[in-house]
Amino acid sequence: MGVSKIQELIEKKDYITVKKRLSEMNKIDVAETLKPLEPHMTLLLFRMLPKDLAVDVFAHFSSKQRLEIISSITDNELENIIEELFFDDMIDLIEEMPANIVNKILVYAKEDERKLINQFLKYPADSAGSLMTIEYVELKKHMTVKESMAHIKKIGLDRETVYTCYVTDNNRTLEGFVSLRTLVTSDENLIIADIMKDGVINVNTHDDQEIVAQSFRRYGFLALPVVDKENKLTGIITVDDIIDVIEQEATEDFQIMAAMFPSEEEYLDTSVFQLAKNRLPWLMILMISGIFTGSIMSKYEDILSSVVVLATFIPMLMDTGGNSGSQSSTLTIRGLALGEIMPSDLWKVLFKELKISFLVGMALVIVNFTRLMLFDKAGIPVTLTVSITLLLIVMSSKIVGGVLPLAAKKLNMDPAIMAGPLITTMVDGLSLVVYFTLATKLLGL
Repeated sequence: MGVSKIQELIEKKDYITVKKRLSEMNKIDVAETLKPLEPHMTLLLFRMLPKDLAVDVFAHFSSKQRLEIISSITDNELENIIEELFFDDMIDLIEEMPANIVNKILVYAKEDERKLINQFLKYPADSAGSLMTIEYVELKKHMTVKESMAHIKKIGLDRETVYTCYVTDNNRTLEGFVSLRTLVTSDENLIIADIMKDGVINVNTHDDQEIVAQSFRRYGFLALPVVDKENKLTGIITVDDIIDVIEQEATEDFQIMAAMFPSEEEYLDTSVFQLAKNRLPWLMILMISGIFTGSIMSKYEDILSSVVVLATFIPMLMDTGGNSGSQSSTLTIRGLALGEIMPSDLWKVLFKELKISFLVGMALVIVNFTRLMLFDKAGIPVTLTVSITLLLIVMSSKIVGGVLPLAAKKLNMDPAIMAGPLITTMVDGLSLVVYFTLATKLLGL
C-alpha cells in the first residue's frame, strides 16, 4: 500500500485499517512508507505497529527519523526497542546519535552489553570490528548433531543468522564451520568434528571494510567471521550489512570522482550550506589550476597571433584529451574498487593503456586529418601539427588516467581523487604545452 493510500486512511481516521495494512507489509516497505510523512504522523503510525515489527522498522529508519522517534517516545517504549535491537544495529544507532541520546540509550542496555558497546566503539571507523555483530551461533567440536540442533533451536531467534555455525575451542579460537544444511541432513549421532569444514576464510577486526566487501564479492558468503590477532572469534559480519557498505563506498567514490567531499547524508536531508561546503574546496582548487592553463596560453600569444587558425583547434584538443583521461581513470578506479586491479599491476596497466591509446589515437587522427584536408583546407603544416598533437595527447592522457589512480592507491590515498575533473585539468595544461611546442617546431614560428 502506497503513502497516498495510508494518508487517505488517516484522513478518514480509519486507524484500524491502517494498523492492519501496515502489519501485513514488509518491514522495509513500512519504513519507506513512513519516510516522507510528517514527524508527528510517522510517530503515530510507528506506535500502531506490533512490537517486533516496530523494532525492525526502526532499524531501517534514517538517522534523522531515529532521532525524532527517540526524542518523542516514552522511556518504556525506548527500553523495548533497545532490548529487541540486534547488537550491530544498536552500535550503528549509538554511533550516529548525539551524546544526550546515547546516554539515554545506554541506560537501557544490559551491563554486559554496555561493556561490549564500549569495546566495539574503540574499533577504527570503517573497520570490520565496527561492522560485526556478536549474535552468531557458536558450536564445539565434541557436540553431536542432535545437541547442536537443540542449541540452535534454543538461541536461534536471537541470532542474526543460523545458516552458518562457527566451531570454536574452549578459548574461542576459530577452528571451523558447519552449515545448517549439513546439520539437518547428517545423522544426529555424528559429532561436529566429523562434519565441520576447517580452513575458515575470515577477516581481522582491524581490516578495512573495503577488504571485507571484496571477500563477500569473491566468495559469495552470507556471513563472514571476524577474528582478533590471536584468531579468536569476536563476531560475524552478515551480507545485509556489507551491502550497505558497498553502497556507501560506491556513493563515496562517485562523490569524490565528481570533485566533492563525500557525505553519508541523503541529498534532501542535507542542508544547502553543507552541500556548498562539500563542493566548494575542490571547485576552488580546480579553478586555481585553470589559471595555469590561461598562463600557458599567454606565454604563446605570439604563435596564436601569427597563425590564428591554431586557436580554433584548442577546444577540440583539450576536450579529447580530458575525455580520454577520464575513460582510463574511471575504468582503473572501478577495477581497484572491485579488486580486479592491484597497485602491483601498474606496469601491466601502463602497457595496456599505451596500446589502447595508440589504436584510439590513430583512428581519431585519420578522421581528423581527412576533415582538415578535405573540408577545412587547413594545409599540410597545420594539419600535421593538429594531428600529431591529437595522437600525443590521447596517448599521454590515457596513460596518465590509467596510472595516476594506481599511484594514489600506493600512497594510501583514495584512487577516486584521480578522476575526471582533476585528470581533465592536468591534461588541459599538458595539451597546450604539446600543441604549442609542436607548432613552434613544425611551423617554424
